[in-house]
Amino acid sequence: MTANATMRAVVWQGTPYHVGVVDLPKPTIINQTDAIVKMSRAAICGSDLHIYRGTNVGESAPFGLGHEGVGYISEVGSAVGSLHIGDPVIVPFTVDQGHLHTGLTTSLYASYGNGGDMGGTQAEYLRVPSADTGLIPVPSLEYRDPATNISHSLLNDYVMLSDIFATGWTSLDYAGFEAGDTVAVFGAGPVGLMAAYSAILRGASKVYSVDYVPDRLNLAKSIGAIPINFRHADPVAQIRAHEPNGVTRSIDAVGYEQVNRNLTVQSDVIIRNMLAVTSTGGGMGTVGVYNQESNNTATAPRASTVHTHVDFSLTDFFFGEFKWGAGPSKPIDLAPQLLHLVSSGKARPGFIVSDVVNVEDAPAAYARFERHEATKVVISFGGK
Repeated sequence: MTANATMRAVVWQGTPYHVGVVDLPKPTIINQTDAIVKMSRAAICGSDLHIYRGTNVGESAPFGLGHEGVGYISEVGSAVGSLHIGDPVIVPFTVDQGHLHTGLTTSLYASYGNGGDMGGTQAEYLRVPSADTGLIPVPSLEYRDPATNISHSLLNDYVMLSDIFATGWTSLDYAGFEAGDTVAVFGAGPVGLMAAYSAILRGASKVYSVDYVPDRLNLAKSIGAIPINFRHADPVAQIRAHEPNGVTRSIDAVGYEQVNRNLTVQSDVIIRNMLAVTSTGGGMGTVGVYNQESNNTATAPRASTVHTHVDFSLTDFFFGEFKWGAGPSKPIDLAPQLLHLVSSGKARPGFIVSDVVNVEDAPAAYARFERHEATKVVISFGGK
């Protein structure tokens, strides 16, 4: 790879509701434990919209976007032992640090946490540090049906293992899910749909999907969830009409830019609904992102609009005997289980992909995603 080689990449340049596609230097091996991945597909995540809107406090612009993707190894450092040029891999959103992680934050691609110099997956190439433990190898990016011998692409399915399938799955673990439970998932965006899908795969007796976007609610219904449109009526009352004692588990799959029934951002709507709809002794799981409040307009022009300190009744929490887990997922830890589900054909998380675009169309795709005109956008960089 020549020193002046460039690549096309999607970049946050500091202006809310705008991203650019620019030429950036191709990444090179810095440490001998690095690998360079030639990206085949990358996805736009709901978390990327926090950057897009200018509310995510991170590194100073400009920086490359994206933390979900799949591709092929194009270069390896001399200390990489388990990966070879041409191997297909999933890029998990967390950056392995090559040592025991003891901090409070996780290094992520695309300027999340303290990973601002890592670039993003929405580019033709990506440098991955500690590649042996920081990538998820897969046997193939295709599945051949043994009954028909027909080959099916797994690109869209495997992209979901970078983040949102693992995150949806983990939300249930945080809530203490067991087979047979009833589940209310607040949010039917990509993560919420993955939480509902995971609950159905894991044997939930009923799953309620709460949102207001018709296309997303229809998609939730198509996988067996019961759609609840909170614009029509109070979602707690709607669910309680089916479940007088409440649901066993409730999930927050939205995070700090959630909206109330007037479609105004209000960061405590979901936790209040979860407290009201979860049965005594039940569990709650939060995987929607809650970023810090800040007046740092240098890195996030609209950061002052974020309000994540909210009050709720600890009396209700105590006498409700609730359990509440929250945080990011760990895609590498879940990889063996989720890979088996996909490779065996038992799970097809790529069903949520509504748009596959080329990198030059990424700005328009971001705008459609922001307007809820797309459920999940995947950026294609072509073949191998």
